Amino acid sequence: MSTKYFEDLSVGELHEFGGRTVTKQGILSFAEKYDPQPFHLDERAAEDSVFGGLVASGWHTICILNRMLVDGFIRDTANMGGRGADDLQWHRPLRPDTTLSCRVEVLDKAPSERHPGRGYVTYEFTALDEQDRELVSMTAELLVRRRAEA
Repeated sequence: MSTKYFEDLSVGELHEFGGRTVTKQGILSFAEKYDPQPFHLDERAAEDSVFGGLVASGWHTICILNRMLVDGFIRDTANMGGRGADDLQWHRPLRPDTTLSCRVEVLDKAPSERHPGRGYVTYEFTALDEQDRELVSMTAELLVRRRAEA
């Protein structure tokens, strides 16, 4: 695939991809290192939690979403980095043996007034389960290289 520059992106365009299955062991391993709360680490404790069973850390879900974004979209874009993320929402928990997919929508774009070689693109990134239910979503603004500067 050829690199997509700022000029190649259109407001409203939608990309969908993915197919990454999360295992119980993956959930436990991430939780042990980064989010050691009982409902991420212990099935019995998780059953007594608000989740009613073992769930992945929300941060784990975001890390998986990020990896899918890089592999399926950002790697083929003239991405220069991010400026920030807003409206992060965990809609439902990620459970073992769920296969995630990803959706990217271009919400807005504007050329930089100070840096002619870049533009700002606002995306909505969403992770979905097998039934297309949203697990996590967020908007993020990324810097994208302009074609004239390539």
